[in-house]
Amino acid sequence: MQSHNVGTPIASSHALPQASKDTLAVLDHLIGTHAQRLVRRFYDAFLEDADGAAFLSHQMVETRLVHSLRQWLIDLFVNADTEAQRKIGEVHARIKLPFGLVIKGAALLKAEMSDLLIKSELDRAALASTLVFVDARMDWAMGLMSEAYMQGSMRRAQVDEAFRLFAVGQDVSLTRETQNAALMEWLQSILFPLLEGTSNADLVPLAKSTFGLWFHHRAGLIFQGAPGLEVIHSNLKQIDTIVLPKLQESRATNGEEMRKLLARLRELVEEIKFVLSDLFQSIAGVEGGRDPLTRALNRRFLPTILGREVSIASSTGTPFTILMIDVDHFKQINDRWGHSTGDMVLQQVADVVMDTVRFNDFVFRYGGEEFLIALVEAGVNEGYEIAERVRARLAERRLRLSDGNHVQVTASVGVASYSGHPDYVQLVDAADRALYEAKHSGRNRTVVSQEAFAGTP
Repeated sequence: MQSHNVGTPIASSHALPQASKDTLAVLDHLIGTHAQRLVRRFYDAFLEDADGAAFLSHQMVETRLVHSLRQWLIDLFVNADTEAQRKIGEVHARIKLPFGLVIKGAALLKAEMSDLLIKSELDRAALASTLVFVDARMDWAMGLMSEAYMQGSMRRAQVDEAFRLFAVGQDVSLTRETQNAALMEWLQSILFPLLEGTSNADLVPLAKSTFGLWFHHRAGLIFQGAPGLEVIHSNLKQIDTIVLPKLQESRATNGEEMRKLLARLRELVEEIKFVLSDLFQSIAGVEGGRDPLTRALNRRFLPTILGREVSIASSTGTPFTILMIDVDHFKQINDRWGHSTGDMVLQQVADVVMDTVRFNDFVFRYGGEEFLIALVEAGVNEGYEIAERVRARLAERRLRLSDGNHVQVTASVGVASYSGHPDYVQLVDAADRALYEAKHSGRNRTVVSQEAFAGTP
């Protein structure tokens, strides 16, 4: 390599570290020339690590991931693709890859690139600036990845806990009544001593009550980011930090000030009850984790179930296959008979699907007239047989319409079987592409995905 005049990189935790075109050209040439060495160093370290080896195999590295890491280096140092770094962080969170391994791999890559640069023909100034830039750009990428990783992990944890509550039979209606009762019980525990003037004990903060503990530790999992949560949080904070301390001070007088404070307390509690009722109403359709129309599983739990099944398949060597099913020309039913009739037809389609698959399989309403079926411990051949059985039974079934007439529909199916990649999204995408092929090659047929999944570093 020839020496280059390079600019000083600008590094910060918020801005993308920059460099001159000459520096970028140096790195482009270095990656293009030594990509194999860099990739090998990265994955050798992963495969030597017990945690890393649990996620990767030599075959996966050779057939899928070598190209991906090379492209990642180009995206990082040449294309400066910010979104790519975030997506990789999200994938790492989704497959639960220990982030410490990613940091270790980045450190090894920096060391290898530094060694190659030191052995190059760059002059001292160019070498120094390029080394600083490599370090800053790699740290920038790790920052973006770690941020996306943490956000993805938090979302995953919330949904996992929500699914746990569903799996043990959590009753949303019972929870609503229980928490309303807990809120009113707390209010009574405050009002009675104040009105009777019989106790000098400290007033228990709402946050420390049964309701308060449920709200802080469970409500966020159930309602997941709903605006009403902030209203309840604000009211709870006003009660505990403003109203209760003033009530405590005014207990001795028991006069007009106390009556105003009690009225304010009731207003805040009533607003909490009202907002809470709306929140529970908003999830009434997904009570029990099921789609209210078809009674298939709600898509909300897809990451938890598919992630778990992929993990089981990986650790035990058992097969795992998914089907993507789409009702052909469903829009024509809605256009001709209306959406209410379309809903009636879709309910019957779901009945056929759920009656045909095995008891331990998972049936999700994926969206619109599309269903995703997770076939546990089923290989691609058995998956194809089940898909064909669903398709054939649906094609022969006469479905009732609201006017008493009947209609027959067909469906297209995409099949994809787990092939070693730890990210379930790769499996879903493969099934989706197979479904696309089935629809565009005539519909009313099943297509099996044959593609190898592309990996990510």
